[in-house]
Amino acid sequence: MAEPLLSIRGLQVAFGDGAPAVRGVDLDIAAGETVGLVGESGSGKSVTAHSVLQLLPYPWARHPAGSIRFRGRELLGAPEPVLREHRGGRIGMIFQEPMSSLNPLHTVEKQIRETLLVHRGLDRVAARRRVRGLLEQVQLPDPQRLLSAYPHQLSGGQRQRVMIAMALANEPDLLIADEPTTALDVTVQAQILSLLADLKARLGMALLFITHDLDVIRLVADRVCVMRQGEIVERGEVQRLFSRPEHPYTRQLLAARPAGEPVATDAQAPVLLHGAGVRVHFPVRGGL
Repeated sequence: MAEPLLSIRGLQVAFGDGAPAVRGVDLDIAAGETVGLVGESGSGKSVTAHSVLQLLPYPWARHPAGSIRFRGRELLGAPEPVLREHRGGRIGMIFQEPMSSLNPLHTVEKQIRETLLVHRGLDRVAARRRVRGLLEQVQLPDPQRLLSAYPHQLSGGQRQRVMIAMALANEPDLLIADEPTTALDVTVQAQILSLLADLKARLGMALLFITHDLDVIRLVADRVCVMRQGEIVERGEVQRLFSRPEHPYTRQLLAARPAGEPVATDAQAPVLLHGAGVRVHFPVRGGL
């Protein structure tokens, strides 16, 4: 068999003198594959993902044991130049809350351009052309105007698309999406999932998709790993796992999914709130 694109073996993560938050995780991702990592909050999903690019709060965070190899190259404990080469280069990452990940003092263009200058050495003219192309690629309206926009001037869905554009700027081999739709409403969530599926198919990249939402994983993943208390307790093809779960915790997660039909409303019920012709306008006259 071909060597996996990403291979994690026996990964442990601890914070300070505490017990390991991640305990012996093994995880492989093949080129072009989508692997879902699911589990409740605090199960160790994000800690595992952030370990790939060494984005944890070191030295408080530490790795008592384990190995993380990307294209056969060891990343765990690698020197900073090697990690910089992979961060935003060969491996892109989308974080859960774009408003806290984007710099509020920098324009959209400047934030996406930075990774192009670091990894590709483009001049400003070529970088601006590339940034605009990326904004078009993630289907943002009026990309020329958005080049000079700040994060607070964008909606939640638009900020998430900017984060995706930034993660894809250098055409990574692997994209790590850490709860990319959690902060979005259902309609925008569906748009982001569709966008990620389309970009993955067109660019041929692998995707590690982290979420606590099983219905989302069922839509996007080829394989699923279920995580609980720092360990992967079950893994398998997505259809098998949903139809024939083996571990009690997996069955518990599946049983906890919302089910049923909405209760029909009474046609004779009185109107509590009525709105007509409501408009909201934010005039921007320049400056802050």
